[in-house]
This record gives sequence, C-alpha cells and structure tokens, in this order.
Amino acid sequence: ARFPSMAVLEKRVSTSPTQELALTNCVFLQTKEHALLSTDGDIYVQISGHVFTARADDRVELGCIACNSVQRRLLEVKNGDVVSVQLFTPSGSDAAGLSSATLEVDVVRARARGSEQIDVSVLAQEVLNSYVFQFLTIDQEFVVPWRDINLRLRAIELEAVSIGNEKSEQGGGLVRRGMLASQTQLLFTKAGGAAIQLVGQPEGQSRTNIFRQDWSFEKMGVGGLDQEFSDIFRRAFASRIFPVSVLRKLGISHVKGMLLYGPPGTGKTLIARQIGKMLNGKEPKVVHGPEILSKYVGQSEENIRALFADAEREMQERGDDSELHIIIFDEIDSVCKQRGSTKDGTGVHDTVVNQLLSKIDGVHALNNILVIGMTNRRDMIDEALLRPGRLEVQVEISLPDENGRYQILSIHTAGMRQGKFLAPDVDLHDLAGQTKNFSGAEIEGLVKSAASFAFGRQVQVDNLKQASADTLQVTRADFESALSEVRPAFGINTDDLHGCVANGVIPYGGTLTQLINSASQLIKQLQNSARTTLLSVLFEGSVGSGTTALAAHTALQSGFPFVKLISPNSMLGYGENAKSQAIARIFEDAHRSPLSVVVLDDLERLLDYVRIGPRFSNIVLQTLLTCIKKAPSKKSKLVILATTSSAQVLESFELLDAFNVKLHVPSLGADAALRVLQHLGITNAAELQPILANVTGGMPIKKLLLVAEMSMAGNKIDPVLFTSTMQDVGLM
Repeated sequence: ARFPSMAVLEKRVSTSPTQELALTNCVFLQTKEHALLSTDGDIYVQISGHVFTARADDRVELGCIACNSVQRRLLEVKNGDVVSVQLFTPSGSDAAGLSSATLEVDVVRARARGSEQIDVSVLAQEVLNSYVFQFLTIDQEFVVPWRDINLRLRAIELEAVSIGNEKSEQGGGLVRRGMLASQTQLLFTKAGGAAIQLVGQPEGQSRTNIFRQDWSFEKMGVGGLDQEFSDIFRRAFASRIFPVSVLRKLGISHVKGMLLYGPPGTGKTLIARQIGKMLNGKEPKVVHGPEILSKYVGQSEENIRALFADAEREMQERGDDSELHIIIFDEIDSVCKQRGSTKDGTGVHDTVVNQLLSKIDGVHALNNILVIGMTNRRDMIDEALLRPGRLEVQVEISLPDENGRYQILSIHTAGMRQGKFLAPDVDLHDLAGQTKNFSGAEIEGLVKSAASFAFGRQVQVDNLKQASADTLQVTRADFESALSEVRPAFGINTDDLHGCVANGVIPYGGTLTQLINSASQLIKQLQNSARTTLLSVLFEGSVGSGTTALAAHTALQSGFPFVKLISPNSMLGYGENAKSQAIARIFEDAHRSPLSVVVLDDLERLLDYVRIGPRFSNIVLQTLLTCIKKAPSKKSKLVILATTSSAQVLESFELLDAFNVKLHVPSLGADAALRVLQHLGITNAAELQPILANVTGGMPIKKLLLVAEMSMAGNKIDPVLFTSTMQDVGLM
C-alpha cells in the first residue's frame, strides 16, 4: 500500500550512512519505506519548510531519515530527534526551476598554506552536474567537494523562471525556494573572511557581497539619520559593490576615509559601530584617541602602524581580493590636531598625523581599508587629513528633526510597546514635537527618566519587596515629568531668562507695546523668509530702563528651541581668551540649531569697558563683531538680541553698525509711571501724580519700582516718603 501524498510521517533523525553520501546533499530513507512513497526513483520530501531530495539506502534503519551535519544544523535538530516528513510534489514555478542562483562560497576548513584559488566556471559546472534538480532555500548551506578540500555554499539570492504572468510573492522573479535546473545561471560571491580567491568569473556576473545578509536599518537601532546614511552609502560604499576591474577602467579608487562630526550625543559613535557590524569585513578596530599616545619615543607612531599591519599583510597575500579592514578613531581630534599647534616641545602630535597620512594615502597606500574618524571639534583637525584621498567623506551628524526624533523615540520605546508597558495615552508624534533640539542621547535619557517615574509609583520605600511589574505602566504624565527633568544641551536657559523678567513685563502701554510688537514682528518675518537667516536687534536705553527684561521676554516669547543668555554675570572671573572662546562656542552651537536666539546682555560690561582710560577688551570686541555679523547656513535661523545703556560707546567701537535694527527703550513719563503704579495695586496712585509731573528727564522703570517698594505701606504709598526717596535715588 502507498502512503497518500499529503500524509505526514514521523521519522527519527540519524546520520548519513557514509561520508560520500553526505556530500550528495540528499536525505536517505530505508529502502522499503522509500518504496512505499515512490517506485520511480528519487522523491522530494519537505521538512520544516525545506525541500530535500530523498533517496533509498538499505543501511538506514527503519523509521529513520538520514541527514548530514549541515542539514541537521539547518533544521536545528540532532540525532534521535523526531521530525515531520511530507511528500512534496513540485508545481508551477517550482517545477520550472531557477533562472539564476547567487551562492556564497567559503571553505569548510581553511588550510595553513594560504588562500585557495577557485575557478568559478568549473565550480558552476560541478555544482550543476552533482546537484541538478535539487531544491535550494534562501540561507540553505550545502557542501561541495573541490579538489582536496570541501567548500561550503550558501544560497543568498534565488530568481525563478517566469511562467506566463505568474510572479513570486516577493515580485521581480525573486523567490525564497527553487530548483536547480540545467539552465540555471550560477553566480558566486566570497563569504566574509573566507581564505579563497574566486577567479574566472565574467565581469558582468561578478558580485561583491560587502553587506551582511541579515542587515537592516531597524536592526541598526539608529533613527533620524536617513539622509546622512544615504550620503555615506553613496560616497563610501557604492563603489565597493562593483568589481575592481570596473573601477580601474573608470580610473578611480575606493574611498578610504570618513569623518563624522557634530554635537555630542547625536549618534556618531553609534553609527560608526553599526557600520562595522553591517559590513562583511574584518572585525572593526576601535581606537579611543588618547590610547595611541605613549610616553616612549616613537611608540605612538608604532601604534599607528600596528593598526594597519593586518590590512597590509592581507593585501600582500590576496591583493584586490582582500577583505575590508575598518579602523574607527573615536575623538580623533585628540591625536590629529593641527600640526604646529601643540606647544609640548616633543612634536608627538605632528609625527602621529604624518604617520596616519602616509598609511591612508602614502606611496604604499592600501585599498582595503576604511578609516572612520569621529569628533565634536572638526575645526581642530589638521587640514591635510580632510582633503580628498584621506578623510574625504565628511558628514555632519546634526540634531534630529521632528521625524527623526519620532524614529528615535520609537526605537527606545520598542521594548515598552512589546512588553505592554507603554500606556495608550502616550503619543510619540506629540512627544517628538515637544522634544525640539533634543539629541538622540538626550531622547534616550528622557525615556529612562519617564520609566523611573513609573518605577517610583510601584516601589514603596518602606517595603521594597512588594514591587510588582504586573501593573507597571509608563504614562503620558511620566513623560511630561521627564521633560521638566531632562533638558537638552541645545535648549533654553529658562532659569537665567526667567530671572531677567522675575516680576514680569508691566503693560504700561504706549512705546512698550510698540517695542514688543516690533520685535515679535521682526522675528516672525525672519522665520518666514526664504533668504534671510540672521536678525540682530539692539535694545538701547538708559540704566534701569528695562532693556534686559525686554530682550529676555522677547526671547522667551519667540518659541525658538535654542535660547542662550550671554551676560557678564555668567562670565565672572573669565579672562579675555576664555570669555572669547565661551562666546564663540555659544554662537557655534546656535548655528547648529534650526531656530536659535542668543541674548547679549549689557554689551559694555561684556567688553570690560571702563571710562577711565578708557579701557576695553579688543579680543572680546573682535569676537562679538565676527559672531554678530556671521550669518548661519540656510538650514538655520538666528536671532541676536543685545542690550546696552550707552549707544555712543558702541558706536565708537564700530559695534553699533553690526546690528540690523536698533530699538530705543525710553524712560517713563509721568502718565506711564502712573499706569505702572496703578498696575502694582497702589490705591492712592492718583495722589502721586503731581509728584511724578515734577520729574524731568524721565524715570527708568527699575528705579520707579525700587522707590515704590521702599515707600509703600500696605497698598498705599506715603507721598512725603515717596518724594524723599525719589530725591535719594536721583530722580528729583
């Protein structure tokens, strides 16, 4: 009796009867059991989704199916395990066979004598002669004898013969499984690290598999850098897909160096690490800048040479067939400073740069290396390293935009979603909008902070053993709390700015309303402009007129994600050079943000100006002139709000003309001063009007508030005390 074609048989796994039969890539059944399935010779059986050719052999025990070690590893079984075996009948595209198959080649056991040369045309003929009509599945391996060694072949791409209008599920002829036919075109690619050389393959059919088969953007865990990755692949890796002979005809060589630069926490180190993982090359060598340096003479240069030693050795042995060697320099600016800039007397930094230059692009330059450098300070790196032929691919890893922040949030909350710990009220799109100017590292810190608030609800300090994860939920409220705890480095100095407007802005009308509206309108016009990227506004008024409060209020009301205050108080004790560097650094950061506001408070004091002499800091002056006039790139918008109590001094410094707009903040007249007192809730403010009318030259609002505070008793002001206090502060 025959078994039905759809019947499922349970068989115990055993080893192949002989080594010779193991190399046929077939499975074997006991002859009597094989006859129950078919009397026409070989048959196809399906085990765990894989199709094998099954043959008969008397040496196989009843109830067993003999598999070689490669097949057992593919099926994830061992001897004695029971598997389900079903008869398989090819139909449609399965019966038509494969039009092409790309196979990755490696040796089962490498020999000590060096790499093995394999003629792919001969190998293709042997594979078709020995394995024709056998089925292959993507990632399936099988062993092929070659001279006195065994080769391990793995199917990495299969394309089916088109039958009429029939298409595979994946489209474009690509299939997951197919049968080798006599007309199947075989293409070969070398496995990463394989000690072989493939020769004799036509250029049109040659493929270089530099990327791992299981690689994907999702697995890299890097979000918000789609354009940056596109640039990196196009410039650094696209040429490595093509055979070396094609590049020679084009007269070009591979890119050998790449520089990733940008603010801290944006993912430079993560990108470099993941690039190394996705490539089919040697394990990347990661060097943290200062590790190269040594106290012994010549040792630093020797350390550089040691990094390239493996690549040089393999290039000599295998030539253009050498694997790609990746060397990653973290904080490369620490060892590759501008030559001549270090005053240590030893010249170590200079010779390290020289040694690195000679290795990347010297007389005996290598073509099998890729040097990836990372830095926050691109300006400190020697210019010779940045020219084409060296670290020529320079990619700025900047702060992510809203879509990028959403991708990063999705990556860092993926575990929460899978574990059902993320509450339904958490909207990642909304969070992406609230996290302006957050770097990738800061977004990760935000997620950790939100989780800590959720942990805090579950943990009782007096009874730590009762903590339970059953009801653990990270809610929207947790993220709101985390937003107040985790602040971006490229964010807003809210404490400093709110300190400048601690008592708010008193709406006394008139010129104040006009000033606020003018400043706000100018900022909106800058945001909407397609050509202008810089707006500089100077608030000028007498001491105490409220210029600082107006500038801080305007900055806070702008809604820009990056707002920094540069004031004399924040630079107390700084020398000229330190102050200049601090100012330049803040402007540098502002240029990296899409929308930025920099508040320069009390310019005269920032310049260390004193009337006696007169004296001022020319270094700080030149820094301010340069920073105020320098427009950011088209990707960024910068607003500079400055304050001064002496426009004449700035004019003598030629600093006044650096500003686009000058807004005069006048002192208060009698009517405006009365409205201020009424706003403060002074019940007898009308009684003070005759006193205010006697003031000539105007009243700075800060002095008026001080006088009111000193002469107030409850909600009233004593007119006599008010008059004497006005005289004491010099208003009368």
